Amino acid sequence: MEAGQTVQITQTAPDRAVAGAGPGHHSPAVSPDGTRIAWISDRTGRPRVHVAALPADGPVDPDGARVLEAPGPHADVTALSWSPDGSRIAVQVAPCGGDRTRVALLDPDGGPAVGIATHATAVVLGAWAPSGRSLGVTVLSDATPRGARPGDGTACLVDVRDGSSTVLGSGQAAVVQAVSADGRRVVLRTGRRGERALELVDLHRGTRDRVIGGPGGALTAAARFGSAPGTLWVHTDADREHTALLAVALGPAGEHRLSPARPVAVRPGADLEVVALDPGGPRAALVWNVGGRSQVEIADLRGGRPERLPAPCDVVTGVAFVRDGVSLLVAGHAPGVAPYVVRMPLDARPATPLLGGTPVTPRPPRPEAVGFPAEDGLRLAGWLHRPSSPTGVGFVWLHGGPESEERPGWAPLLHGLVAAGVTVLTPNVRGSSGRGRAFARLDDGPLRPGSIADVRAATRLLAGVPDVDPRRIVVGGRSYGGFLTLAALTRFPELFAAGVDVCGMSDMTAFYADSEPWISGPATTEYGHPHRDRALLEELSPLRAADRIAAPLLVVHGEHDTNVPLAQALAIHAALAGRGAPVELLRIPDEGHEVHDRHTRAAANARIVEFVTATVARG
Repeated sequence: MEAGQTVQITQTAPDRAVAGAGPGHHSPAVSPDGTRIAWISDRTGRPRVHVAALPADGPVDPDGARVLEAPGPHADVTALSWSPDGSRIAVQVAPCGGDRTRVALLDPDGGPAVGIATHATAVVLGAWAPSGRSLGVTVLSDATPRGARPGDGTACLVDVRDGSSTVLGSGQAAVVQAVSADGRRVVLRTGRRGERALELVDLHRGTRDRVIGGPGGALTAAARFGSAPGTLWVHTDADREHTALLAVALGPAGEHRLSPARPVAVRPGADLEVVALDPGGPRAALVWNVGGRSQVEIADLRGGRPERLPAPCDVVTGVAFVRDGVSLLVAGHAPGVAPYVVRMPLDARPATPLLGGTPVTPRPPRPEAVGFPAEDGLRLAGWLHRPSSPTGVGFVWLHGGPESEERPGWAPLLHGLVAAGVTVLTPNVRGSSGRGRAFARLDDGPLRPGSIADVRAATRLLAGVPDVDPRRIVVGGRSYGGFLTLAALTRFPELFAAGVDVCGMSDMTAFYADSEPWISGPATTEYGHPHRDRALLEELSPLRAADRIAAPLLVVHGEHDTNVPLAQALAIHAALAGRGAPVELLRIPDEGHEVHDRHTRAAANARIVEFVTATVARG
């Protein structure tokens, strides 16, 4: 590696043989009449909406699907929702994988797309009104209106016929969650990270009622109205350690009354991750995170014991009821299997493939769940990926978030490292999700050094694994994991032979100045306030101690990233290159905080694997 080298990933030609470049299929949604399925897939390269007839049995042929294009260049689709009449599909679009998202209405029959709130800096997709005449969206601006806080969004209902809108409210991370069948009540979510709240807005009376959450409240807050009037179903961890499903009884239309939330589905020690209500009756499909793996069950919302179904994959990301009333569509992924969709009968018969699901060859070994103590005695956990032919190289990979979690699923970068003989440990340091609300808050603000110390504890665990040479361990991570990587390299330089920083934060004060305000504003509960906690942010910033980084470093960053802007990568690269340290900057054009093109992603992963194996081999 040359000191200060900068290279670019170039667009690779489509090649199904490229490791990790296989297409994925996710976010399945059934049309209101039950005859068609829409989903998101990157089979054409970038994530697009695909629409096809939903067969009574057997798989969908992706080659026969209609591919819908959203307006704009590199209009990568990240979410979709059928209109209640089935005439449109609302999508959220992330141009070049960035955070200035847009919302558009697509015609499932291939007609022209229509943009929503095109004047805004960014738009976030919310819920449809049951009439189909209006759509909930949140309008974001990089300017701060008078009386608002930086990052406040304005939630509104947009009439899709003429573009007129009704303002519902504003606040941090505002999202329209649900609209009642009569159109007079709307559930609005607001709040900074870790302080989510739900409000019930009565559009006729002009009243607003707090449903759950608030300061010190919820990490998760979501809600929807069911098929029967009078009940609001709330998915949250407010006032409890783990996420659960609650029922809130509503007074009759026109009455200003809410009943206390009643627990409906609760599991001690497990988070409820996905909730899908049956449009045909009082039941719900529930997906639980139990020790990192998914469990699926059907719950009768009138009471009774839930029925467990065999989970068709290690990590379930979405479920949807099929209109036949006897099956679910389940989306998920597994080690060596890109995101796929199956049809799961509700009578516990085996699931059948619907989209994708073919494992890569050779399929990587299943990771092993591991537990270990932090330096202060806190119990930590993670996953150990053992190669069949170890080379002695170890790799500690740190996830982003930090409100996220490493799980035993599709991970093409890790699969590529393991195939190259690298033993990989993916720890869930304090601040990760999956362990409850208290654990997720153990890294907030001044507690941040604890999560950095957890990287050292994880590295010591990996160093003790047979076939791992303690002198040949690499640390790497993405986004917040990239920050942890840089922090570990500055604080524990003696532990690592190399580092890989993928779109990580190097300067926390500059992050607040340069990131999108709707990202940095809600983040103050996580990282600290940019003014009141400036001294803490400067102390934690790896850029301030870049002279302590001794190991070769690969920095990877998308040029259109406005979440963690490219300037964060340029700054750490310049600091190391300026003193002749071995550092390489891999710039990825046409990509943002996420690398959405699957061929580009495979090429970037290949470069990381090459860097790790070649750099440590010399050591």
